[in-house]
Amino acid sequence: MRELAERLGVNANTVAAAYRTLRDRGVIETAGRRGSRVRSKPATTARDLMRVEVPPGVRDLSEGGPDPELLPALAGAFAAAAGRGDREPVLYGHAPVEPELARTARAWLDADGVPGGPVAVASGALDAIERVLAAHLRPGDAVAVEDPGWGSLLDLVPALGLRTVPVGLDGEGPLPDDVRGALAGGARALIVTDRAQNPTGAALSAARARALRSVLTAHPETLLIEDDHGHHIVDVPLHPLAGATRSWAFVRSAAKAYGPDLRLAVLTGDAVTLDRVRGRQRLGPGWVSLIVQRAVARLWSEGAVDPAAVAARYGRRRDALIGALARRGIAAYGPSGMNVWVPVPDETGAVARLLHAGWAVAPGARFRMNAPPGIRVTVSTLTGDEVEPLADAVAAALGPPGGPARTYA
Repeated sequence: MRELAERLGVNANTVAAAYRTLRDRGVIETAGRRGSRVRSKPATTARDLMRVEVPPGVRDLSEGGPDPELLPALAGAFAAAAGRGDREPVLYGHAPVEPELARTARAWLDADGVPGGPVAVASGALDAIERVLAAHLRPGDAVAVEDPGWGSLLDLVPALGLRTVPVGLDGEGPLPDDVRGALAGGARALIVTDRAQNPTGAALSAARARALRSVLTAHPETLLIEDDHGHHIVDVPLHPLAGATRSWAFVRSAAKAYGPDLRLAVLTGDAVTLDRVRGRQRLGPGWVSLIVQRAVARLWSEGAVDPAAVAARYGRRRDALIGALARRGIAAYGPSGMNVWVPVPDETGAVARLLHAGWAVAPGARFRMNAPPGIRVTVSTLTGDEVEPLADAVAAALGPPGGPARTYA
C-alpha cells in the first residue's frame, strides 16, 4: 500500500480505503501476508459440472430427486387453478401471494413452532435464499454453511460475491462449536438445513437446536436462514431456530414432496427481511404465477400427498441400504430424507469403480469443502431387490474395511 501511495502521489490512507472498498465489493480478496488478489469470476455451475455422466445400462442413483411414483398428479389441480384464472384474471397490481396458500402455509408454520411473520412466495428454495442473502449482505461478507452441504448453495454464495465459511455437522445438525467459531470469526449469516440435509440426511434434534439457539443468542446480528425442503417427506419433528436472531428467514419448498417443476417455495421471516425481499421481487419477476400458487394450494387442501406414507417409504429404503452396508463393515449415514452419505478413503476411485460395476453415485466433491471424502447415494427409487447388489458393489469399490468407522463431521 505504501509503495502504491508513493507511485500515485496520494496519502496511504486513501490507498487503504480503496483496498477496503474493493474488498467489500468482492473485487479482491485478501490473504494476510500473502497479499491481495483480484477474485476470479465465480463459476456458478462449478459443482453442478461434477455430475457423473451415466452411460446406458447403468443404474443412476446420483441425481438427488424424489421418486416420481410418490409425487401427486398435477393435471386436476392445474385445471382447476387455470379455470379460476379465466374467471378472475391476474393483472398487474394483484396481490403477489394467493390468500389460501398463505393461510395454509402459515397454519403449518404455526403448528411447527416457527415464529409469526408475513408469508412470501419465491421460485424455489434457492431463489428464496438468494433473495434473503441479497437483502442483507454485500460482496465480501462471510456466510457460514454446512460442510458437506447442498452443492447449489455452495456455488450460489460465491456467485453473489460472498465468502463461504464451512461448518461441520453430524447426524443432529451443525456442530455448535463450529458455528460459534464461524460467527466469532466474522461470518454475518448462517444457513441451516432443518431436516433431510443434503447430502447427509442430518436432522436438527431438540438438544442440538437448543445449543445452536444459545450460540445465536450471543450473536443477535447474525442473519439466520433455515431451509426446510424436507417438509412432507420426513417423519422427524421440526426444531426451528427462527427468532434466535433479529434477522431471520424460514424457507419451505414444495419441490421434494409435490414436484421440482412447480418451482415454488414459501418463506417467512422478520418484517424487515420480508419487506426487503418482496420489494426487490417487485422489481424483478414481480410474483410467482398465481396459477401455480393456486394449484399448490389445491394439492395441499386435497391432501394429495400422504406425508407419513412418503416418509416411511424413503425411510425403509435408507434403512435397508445403511443396514446392508453395516453388515459389510461400512459406515453410512442417512437419518432423514432420500440420501445416504458414505465416507470413503478414495472418492474418485470409488465413483469410478461403482460406475464400472453398473451403479452411478454422486461424488462427494459436489457437496464438500473441508469435509472428508464421501459419496452420496440417492435411495428415492431404490428397490428392495437392488439393496444387496448395491451394497456388494460399494464394498467391492471400497476394498477391505480398514480401521474404525468414520463420521462425516
